[in-house]
Amino acid sequence: MKLGFTTLALFMQPNSYIIDLAKQHGFEIIEILGEGPFFENENMEYRDCGLDVRIHAATVDINIASLNRGIRNESVRQMIQCGQYAETIGAKTITVHPGIIGRNEPRLRNAALEFAVESVGEIIDNTNVEVSVENMPVRGKFLANTVEEIEMIQQETGCSLTIDTGHGNTCGNLEEMLSLKNISYCHLNDNDGVKDQHITLGEGTLDLNLLKRIDTAIIELNNFDNVLKSKEVIDNL
Repeated sequence: MKLGFTTLALFMQPNSYIIDLAKQHGFEIIEILGEGPFFENENMEYRDCGLDVRIHAATVDINIASLNRGIRNESVRQMIQCGQYAETIGAKTITVHPGIIGRNEPRLRNAALEFAVESVGEIIDNTNVEVSVENMPVRGKFLANTVEEIEMIQQETGCSLTIDTGHGNTCGNLEEMLSLKNISYCHLNDNDGVKDQHITLGEGTLDLNLLKRIDTAIIELNNFDNVLKSKEVIDNL
């Protein structure tokens, strides 16, 4: 498995330190957490750094499926900006959340899914990097937490997919999610099967044997010691 980790585990640490640490521990990929503070610098350390660089586009206050046109348009604008920025530092992929619905009624959910498709298509049309949509946890407000919804977004837009093992574990559909086409990479984390906890691999109910089906992955945890513990679990598989 080609393996990396998210800079969430070392958020706001110097880029050169993160890159050196990744290489020191044998990681091949890095996923940058592309929230606001990251973009305050040029971050050119990541260009030609010897790692496969990806960006997790911002999620805080972002909703590309919002029924509110102003919020939706601004969210899409920021995703496009992230994609264009990814080019400048040589990042291959931006991972995008498909959006949420404030009131989970069928007609509103269907409208939000249509907006999500429209938004993802617009992001793809205005960027030159791979755009990958992530599956979401079990809670009703999240779009694309079913195989049918995320597959529909993919078929309508031609986007890639980022499959989150923890999200799939809460939905009971991870094995099906891993069978979908055009998966760019996976997020690895564990939970109790109920809540999206993002805990160390092996400390929850995730079927670790499913990880053997994954070729490229980012350990998505907020603590680097737990990243290393999860890497050890993967190595032992």
